[in-house]
Amino acid sequence: MRIRNITARVPGLAPAVGPLGVDLLVALLVQAAMTMPFVVPRAPELPEATWTSYGLTTLTVLPLVARRRAPVAVLIAVLTAGALYTFTVDGPGQPLPYTGLVAFCTVAELSSPPKRIGVAALTVAAVLVSVGLDGEDMRELFFSLFVFAAAYAFGRFTVTRRAYLRAVEDRARQLELTHRIEAEQAAARERARIAREMHDILSHAVSLMIVQAEAGPVAVRTAPERAEAAFDAISEAGRDAMAQLRRMLGVLRENEGAPHAPREPQPSLAGLPGLVERVRGSGPAVAYEVTGSPGSPGPAVEATVYRIVQEALTNVVRHADASTVGVLLEHGPEALTLTVTDDGRGPGGGSGLGLIGIRERAAAHGGTAGTGAGPGGRGFRVRVTIPRARPETEMETKMGTEQGTEVGS
Repeated sequence: MRIRNITARVPGLAPAVGPLGVDLLVALLVQAAMTMPFVVPRAPELPEATWTSYGLTTLTVLPLVARRRAPVAVLIAVLTAGALYTFTVDGPGQPLPYTGLVAFCTVAELSSPPKRIGVAALTVAAVLVSVGLDGEDMRELFFSLFVFAAAYAFGRFTVTRRAYLRAVEDRARQLELTHRIEAEQAAARERARIAREMHDILSHAVSLMIVQAEAGPVAVRTAPERAEAAFDAISEAGRDAMAQLRRMLGVLRENEGAPHAPREPQPSLAGLPGLVERVRGSGPAVAYEVTGSPGSPGPAVEATVYRIVQEALTNVVRHADASTVGVLLEHGPEALTLTVTDDGRGPGGGSGLGLIGIRERAAAHGGTAGTGAGPGGRGFRVRVTIPRARPETEMETKMGTEQGTEVGS
């Protein structure tokens, strides 16, 4: 029993030997123990060690090869062979009933409760009869009962240990599955965050470049000085996008040999006037207004507001065909409210990915984002509310810091 359990925990051993091989090994070990009284020197007054008695000893060991396939039958066969040895030959005695102990332990491990109880009663009766015929020695009787009880307890302990190991393995598999799911979810969140950053950077820069490029040919013919300004704006937008992408990729490679990737301050409310000015140079007249008592809502919220304004203005440039845009930032006592309104075509074009990103950014801080037609049904309006009363969590602070390290203003 011990050998089988040990080999089960040694990688490569049990699969190579197999259950039958383990049972054969157990039988050989028991046979070696049973052989000891036949090979050690014996006193002249002790019974002679004959080949007949040794053959009957081997006969009691052979059934152990099938102990796991038919444990009760094997125990009965072992007890029968032992009785035959006792009543037919006067050979060397054994210090312990090895074969009976191994067979009884197997019954305790593998048999059902009714069979175990019946076999235990049969074994106790056999021990009482055997010891009684041997001279009614109470010490030998107690010792025999003790060793068989220990074999039974060891068989039940093996079952308990196996169940415990299965439970531990199940918990380990469940924990591994949980960790894998959490890692996949974290990777999905990270991919979504990077996708939002890439969308904001590229969409904003490319939209400004397209507007300036489309206006360039007209300006070349009518106002060459405006054409030069348009090309300068295209160049500036491209360089800014490249710089931000380079910083983002530098941080993404930080664990791959670039531990000192450049880090820039994250976008903040202080960068909104410059953002508005760049968009204003692309065509629409953009008005920026701040009301209330300005106070920093925290770096993560400031970065979120900057990105939302950037995405809203990018949508205006790409889809709205608007002539005027209003950006209103209201610092209220309980919430920070951002409203971007244009007089363009209103709801319609675009893939909607930018609006989804706006809602996700607002929701990350416990806020809400609403989009739809502007006042009087004209144009388009984006309205975002982020509560002030809700304290910034550690996760939001980390998200804001990561955004700042990857993308500068």
